[in-house]
Amino acid sequence: MSTRYPFTAVVGMDDLRLALLLNAVSPAVGGVLVRGEKGTAKSTAVRALAELLPEVGVVAGCRFSCDPVSPDPGCPDGPHLDAGADSRPARMVELPVGASEDRLVGALDIERALAEGVKAFEPGLLAAAHRGILYVDEVNLLSDHLIDHLLDAAAMGASHVEREGVSVRHAARFLLVGTMNPEEGELRPQLLDRFGLTVEVAASRVPEERVEVVRRRLAFEDDPAGFAERWAGEEAALRERIVAARELLPKVALGDAVLLQIAATCAAFEVDGMRADIVMARTATALAAWAGRDEVTSEDVRQAALLALPHRRRRNPFDAPGMDEDKLDETLEQFKGDDEPEDDPDPGPDGPGDGGPGGGGVPPQGGEGPAPEAGDVPEEAPAQAPAPQGAAGERAAVKAGEPFRTRMLSVPGLGEGAAGRRSRARTQNGRTTGATRPEGALTKLHLAATVRAAAPHQKARGRSGAGLVVRRDDLRQAVREGREGNLVLFVVDASGSMAARKRMGAVKGAVLSLLLDAYQRRDKVGLVTFRGRGAELALPPTSSVDAAAARLEELPTGGRTPLSAGLLKARDVLRVERLRDPSRRPLLVVVTDGRATGGGPDPVGLAARAARLHAADGTASVVVDCETGPVRLGLAGNLARDLGGTAVTLDELRADAIAGLVREAQVNRSVRRAA
Repeated sequence: MSTRYPFTAVVGMDDLRLALLLNAVSPAVGGVLVRGEKGTAKSTAVRALAELLPEVGVVAGCRFSCDPVSPDPGCPDGPHLDAGADSRPARMVELPVGASEDRLVGALDIERALAEGVKAFEPGLLAAAHRGILYVDEVNLLSDHLIDHLLDAAAMGASHVEREGVSVRHAARFLLVGTMNPEEGELRPQLLDRFGLTVEVAASRVPEERVEVVRRRLAFEDDPAGFAERWAGEEAALRERIVAARELLPKVALGDAVLLQIAATCAAFEVDGMRADIVMARTATALAAWAGRDEVTSEDVRQAALLALPHRRRRNPFDAPGMDEDKLDETLEQFKGDDEPEDDPDPGPDGPGDGGPGGGGVPPQGGEGPAPEAGDVPEEAPAQAPAPQGAAGERAAVKAGEPFRTRMLSVPGLGEGAAGRRSRARTQNGRTTGATRPEGALTKLHLAATVRAAAPHQKARGRSGAGLVVRRDDLRQAVREGREGNLVLFVVDASGSMAARKRMGAVKGAVLSLLLDAYQRRDKVGLVTFRGRGAELALPPTSSVDAAAARLEELPTGGRTPLSAGLLKARDVLRVERLRDPSRRPLLVVVTDGRATGGGPDPVGLAARAARLHAADGTASVVVDCETGPVRLGLAGNLARDLGGTAVTLDELRADAIAGLVREAQVNRSVRRAA
């Protein structure tokens, strides 16, 4: 077995280590989400935690890790009446991003279930992680249907497998740990809320610490066993401290004054639901036990808030996580009870390693802390100085208008791309539309089609009992239709004509609204802008819509309108993306007033020819017409026809405007009938 990097040898990362250790002391805290840039030892620290967990007692021979003291009465391997007891190290199970549903929840042998009535069940990763750690690297890239199973198991402490009336249930209580790079996209709010704590990590900017990181890593790679042996003493001491804190945990008192502080803090920061209050209470209790105290203090509540609340305060993917610590201190002081014990400035012995895990749920926002999240733009940003002469008439970036709910834009036809919520597609989950012979393993049985295929052969197969004689060739796979995510490539006109009538704020607000819609529908997004003498790829296709929002916010305007250059740049981007991910269908969204004043001797003709190239490629497209005023030239409509797509105005882009048009049409129809 390979040697893991010791937990105590991790340099710095105090908040990350503390959050992981608190979950080791009290698994009821609910897990940890680790957010940070690549190469910051997120995975190393998580994998090292498993070596510190105490061994667990299990029923001998049980594939579902039942506790011999209180075995699960519904265990598929049960009942465990006279089974012996065994012990083993706590497991850390890794869930790959590309795992199948059967790999996660387990596979049921449908053929034996139909023919013999036997629940032949092969456990999945949820069963393997029971009473251990379930680790998901790049959790933000996990498919929606796998996330749904994780949410169900985390909420109920059990996994249910339902296949055509055959049901299997087993216990699945685990410590959920996820790591993610925010640049690659955000998590669904439902899954965010399931993580008890969240930690932001970033590489140290202190040269001495960076040197020590490199020194230790090289030493570990040269001699893993010897390096681990040098840290064995610190590992053993930390393991003993975890055991002692677990024993103390039931004795820790959580007084009414502290509970009032927790409730007041959650209310002051307007977090949704009650899970935050419960997580804060459990975290504060674990902090007290970790420090060797039997009573929770205000400092424990403060630390718990910094770990448990930042990710629950986000209202949309463009909000940067974080806490107003001054507001937190004011709230705690306001609701501090008179009989509360005095806070201990030293919450306990130092942790192992460099300073040990100790304080601060979120690193400071200046100096050595992480850089602000993409899209974290102050509401009252100071006006930028005008561009100097010679900058092709460039103007300072303007603030985006207020986002709104947009109408549904989709790619026509039936795709087979990644699961999402935009366009129709053949998927593993969705409504059943037909049946086919399975290619490979059967995953979704079409029961009626299977029975129809087997029925004509029952006499020839010598059927004598009540059971149906089913052969492998009789099985039929259900064909299901759901929704897919698309690549939404924005081509935004940032020329002087867009800024001349102060329309850019409204245009940015519209694109921001479409980005929010793309986030909700699980799309990848890219951003091409054109102005002056050419076009540029402002953001390569990514799952991070907040990165696109940041690029949009910083976008200046000015210069001529090289529309053809923008369309050709977009075609190059789509050509590359088709090679990288041929199953993900693109949707081209061109945001312009349709004018073309640059790019060659015949800018209008060049733009029309570039648009027809997209039409020849079969790219679905929408033109958002930004032309305003009483006199309209209709140039965006002409562009849409050349693209083979549709054109919508900024007003028509709003979902409420579409609903209003429908209501108006219904009223007019009723009036005509009455007349």
